Amino acid sequence: MEHSLKRSSKPIPLHSSPLSLPPNAPLRRHTQRLHFPFRPQIVRRLIAPNPSGYASNSRMFDAVVLFCKMRELGVAVNSVTVLGLVPVCGVPNYLGLGMCLHGLCVKFGLDVDLSVGNCLLTMYVKCGSVLCGRRLFDEMPEKGLITWNAMISGYAQNGLATHVLDVYRKMELCGVCPDPVTLVGVLSSCAHLGAHSVGRKVEQIIESLGFGSNPFLNNALVNMYARCGNLVKAQALFDGLPVKSLVSWTAIIGGYGMHGQGEIAVELFSEMIRSGIKPDGAAFVSILSACSHAGLTNKGMDYFAAMERKYGLLPGPEHYSCIVDLLGRAGRLNEALELIGSMQVEHDGAVWGALLGACKIHRNVELAELAFERVIELEPTNIGYYVLLSNVYSEVENLEGVSRVRVMMRERKLKKVPGYSYVEFKGTVHLFLVGDKSHPQTEEMYRMLDALENLVKELGGGSKKNDFEGRNEDFLVGMGIHSEKLAIAFGLLNTDPGTEIIVIKNLRVCGDCHLFMKLVSKIVDRQLVVRDATRFHHFRSGVCSCKDYW
Repeated sequence: MEHSLKRSSKPIPLHSSPLSLPPNAPLRRHTQRLHFPFRPQIVRRLIAPNPSGYASNSRMFDAVVLFCKMRELGVAVNSVTVLGLVPVCGVPNYLGLGMCLHGLCVKFGLDVDLSVGNCLLTMYVKCGSVLCGRRLFDEMPEKGLITWNAMISGYAQNGLATHVLDVYRKMELCGVCPDPVTLVGVLSSCAHLGAHSVGRKVEQIIESLGFGSNPFLNNALVNMYARCGNLVKAQALFDGLPVKSLVSWTAIIGGYGMHGQGEIAVELFSEMIRSGIKPDGAAFVSILSACSHAGLTNKGMDYFAAMERKYGLLPGPEHYSCIVDLLGRAGRLNEALELIGSMQVEHDGAVWGALLGACKIHRNVELAELAFERVIELEPTNIGYYVLLSNVYSEVENLEGVSRVRVMMRERKLKKVPGYSYVEFKGTVHLFLVGDKSHPQTEEMYRMLDALENLVKELGGGSKKNDFEGRNEDFLVGMGIHSEKLAIAFGLLNTDPGTEIIVIKNLRVCGDCHLFMKLVSKIVDRQLVVRDATRFHHFRSGVCSCKDYW
């Protein structure tokens, strides 16, 4: 399946692993360094920090102690023993114990057993140690469907969507036929990346393999099409579902919310309630987010109040984040701050981050500084919050504040992931960075952008000289043409007049680019769709679907 990047780029870094391995070092060599037999006191140290694991894993401590006794008595250990014990290590706190078991498997040659390899691989990815999991995967002499599914699901669950598609392509090349588990993981990654063409091909595979009635795949397809910008297709699939589950409703409601069509999302939520389906926490996140994006402040507050009163659901940090964002966008910053103070659950970074984002919109420096102090206590290395505070200072032309943030970042050795945008064309993804000049059509794209900028200025939409608004890509990397502009220029050059252009961007679109897109859509008489980090923007005839409320 063709889905390649047109330009070379560094791979997205994997999650850090508790096991420190040299680059490309075989996992087998390092697991061989672990010593056996187990000592009960060591095992107790490994598992004692989280006693809840004992209850949730059906007498785990007893199982481990019995295993230690087996080793002390010299009782032979075989693959059956390992298969019974490794699954209990599938939580991060027990990763060390799982690695010790892996070492035992290597010592006795049990790691060549496919079932044991699959079990260890599943353990690693469940613990979030996908680096160790991938090295084990690469070293396995034999790979079955379960092996491929474990790696694909592990990447998908850890948010590494590009790696999911990479493994899936290799699976196809090896001639392994996918099953519904495989395809659900691939579709979720297509939704995350906006990989529309890959998602369409997966839908064809689903039909050809006779999986069309699988409810999990159908829900994944609805979600994929909605998040890839094709709401018409998502709605058609949803309407055709023989049984609409809570997951189905949540997917379509969330889809309309991302596209800024909050009123439709509210209607669907009401229809779901009338159909007798009780919403859960995820459904409320979808509807609260939809209300926030559409400016339906009072409606969102009503839903929030109904969670506990009517449905017996205690709001979590994700729900409070939605409401803080809802109130903040509406300018009700003091209410948002009071809500944070009254939270019935522990604060997380997202709650204070939502308030910080609202302060940027309304240029409230004092409250932004307070929110920043709180959020970096919780997430000191999240560079996005530093960028947000810098943008708050930029909004009020406080260059001294901007400099302080930059110094703080240098002192803490923080580096940001650069902004990028990409557009699919004939099955190939064309990726652009800020100020990018590596594409073969660079000269044509820049000439087109120059012409468009002149036309935009005639319409009164030129860039503001001192406007730092939302320029996340420029922060610490210098000024340049933003990546979404380059992606739009590429689309205009390579598609027929009237064709819709869909661009996926990893950061929030800035105010300057938002205005540029609106006016360009009027100039070229096309619909331009940009999916940024939080939502979709549909630009048509000089107007955006977000109604400048984003």
